[in-house]
Amino acid sequence: MKMRKALSLILASAFALSSVGLTGCHGNVKRNEFIVPEYFDTSREFNITFWAKNDTNINQTNIYNQAIADFEHLYPNIHVNIRLYTDYNKIYNDVITNIATDTTPNVCITYPDHIATYISGDNTVVPLDNLFTDERYGLGGSELVFDSPTVDQIVPEFLDECVINGVHYCMPYMRSTEALYINKTYVEALGYEIPDIVTWDFIWEVSNAATAKNPDGTYVVNGQEVMIPFIYKSSDNMMITMLRQLDAGYSDEYGNIGIFNDTTTSILHTIADEVGQGAFSTFTVSGYPGNFLNAGQCIFGVDSTAGSTWMGPDAPLSDIHESNVVDFEMVVRPVPQFDTENPQMISQGPSVCVFNKEDPQEVLASWLFAQYLLTNDVQIAYAGTEGYVPVTTMAQESQAYQDYLNDPNEYSIKIDVTNMFLENINNTFVTPVFNGSTSLRNAAAQLINNTVKSVRRRETIDDAYIENLYEEVTALYRLDQLSASKDSRAELGALPKESKILLITLGVVWIGIGAYFGCDLVKKRKKN
Repeated sequence: MKMRKALSLILASAFALSSVGLTGCHGNVKRNEFIVPEYFDTSREFNITFWAKNDTNINQTNIYNQAIADFEHLYPNIHVNIRLYTDYNKIYNDVITNIATDTTPNVCITYPDHIATYISGDNTVVPLDNLFTDERYGLGGSELVFDSPTVDQIVPEFLDECVINGVHYCMPYMRSTEALYINKTYVEALGYEIPDIVTWDFIWEVSNAATAKNPDGTYVVNGQEVMIPFIYKSSDNMMITMLRQLDAGYSDEYGNIGIFNDTTTSILHTIADEVGQGAFSTFTVSGYPGNFLNAGQCIFGVDSTAGSTWMGPDAPLSDIHESNVVDFEMVVRPVPQFDTENPQMISQGPSVCVFNKEDPQEVLASWLFAQYLLTNDVQIAYAGTEGYVPVTTMAQESQAYQDYLNDPNEYSIKIDVTNMFLENINNTFVTPVFNGSTSLRNAAAQLINNTVKSVRRRETIDDAYIENLYEEVTALYRLDQLSASKDSRAELGALPKESKILLITLGVVWIGIGAYFGCDLVKKRKKN
C-alpha cells in the first residue's frame, strides 16, 4: 500500500511538471509576456525618453525632431525627449550601464545583436508579439490615430532579423546592405570592363594590376604616391559575407561558434597575399575607403549603402577637401561574389526596441511612438538622407517613395545603391543573433585586421600564425565561453528549461515505476 501511494505521488508530480514543460514547449506562455492594457489612458501625462543615432547628419536630426513634433500633436499627453548619439556602440554601452540602475530609455534605436545582450537581464526589453497583433493598438490597430503598417507590410527578410529565441524583441527601423563603389575610369584605364556582378577573382586581378609603379615611384594608374586599390570598410562583414558565400561555418542561433575552420584559414591566407602585394587594406588599418576613393587613391571601396552620400567625386558629404578630389566616373555593384549565379549580401541596419517599465500604460505610450517611426512620412524622409531602404512595403510602394527614386535632383549614386538593394532583397542574409553574437562579430573583424597589420609589419603568415591568432581571438572575446560542445543539441544542457524539467521528471517516473515493480517482484518471490 505504501509503495502504491508513493507511486501515485510520483505520477501526480510528473503530470504537474509535465504540463508546465509542455506548455513552455508549445509556446502557450512566453517568458515576460507583455499584456496589452485594455485601453490607452489619454487623461495621464507620459514623459518617455528616446535614444537614437545620427551620423552627424543634420537632416536626420531634423527628421527625428519633426517626427516627435507630429507624434506629440497626435498624442498631446505623450512627451518624447530625444537623446542623440554618434555611435551605436555608445548607445549599447549606456544601455548596459543603465540596465543596472533601472534607468533605461523607453525607446531605443539599436541593433538586434545588442538587444540579445540586453535581454539577458531580467525583463528588460518588451517582447513585441502581443503588441504586433493587438487589434486595438497593434500594427494597423483600430485605435491608432495614425496610419500604421500591418505586420504583413513589414518586409519579411527585415522582420526575421528581429527574432531572438523565437520572440520578436524589436522592429526594423531602416535597412541597408553593402555596395561595391568602383572608380570606373581607372578600371577601364587598366584595360578591364566591369561586369554586372563582380567576382572576388576580378577584384584581386584588377587590384594587383593597379599596384604597377612608374620609375619615379608613383603609381601608373593615378600618377600619385598613394594607391590602395581595394579597401573594405567593415572587416567583420567581409569575413561573414565570404564565409556565407562559400557555405562555410560562422555560428548558429544557439551560439555554437564555427568560424575557426579551413575556409577561414584559406581566406586569411588570401588576404595576407593581397596585402603583401599592396592590393588590399581595411578601414581599421588604413582609413575610410570613401576618402581614398574620392582622392583617386583607391579603385574599389566596399561600404554600406547608407554611406553612399560620402562616396564619389560629387558626394554631398565628402570628408576630404575639394582640392584633393579627383574627377572620375563612379559606378556601383553588389559586393564581390564567389558564385555569380547565387549572389549573397548582408542585410544590416538599426532596429527599434521598447524597454519594460513597471507601468504598462507607460510601455503602451512608448510602443505607440516606436510604431509611429514606421509610418510613411518618417520612413521615406529618413531613407532619403542616405542609401537606406524603408522597412515596409507600404512605404516602398507609395507614390512619394517612387517620386523620390525618380527625382533627378537626388544624388545619383545614392539612388543607384538604393535600387541595387531593392533588386537584391531576396539575396540578402542576416547573421544569427544570440547573447554574445556581438563578440563573435568583433572577433571576425579582428581576424582580418590582425592579419593585415601583421603583413604590414612583415610577419610571416603561415598556418602556425593563424592557429595562434585563433587562440588569441578566442581568449580576447571569450568565445570559448559562448560556444557549446559539438554535440550540444543532443545534450540535456542545450535544451530549454521546460524540456529539461519534463525529461528529468519522466526519468524519475520510470525509476519509480521500476522500483515499484522490482519491490513487488521481490515480495512475490519471498511469499513463494
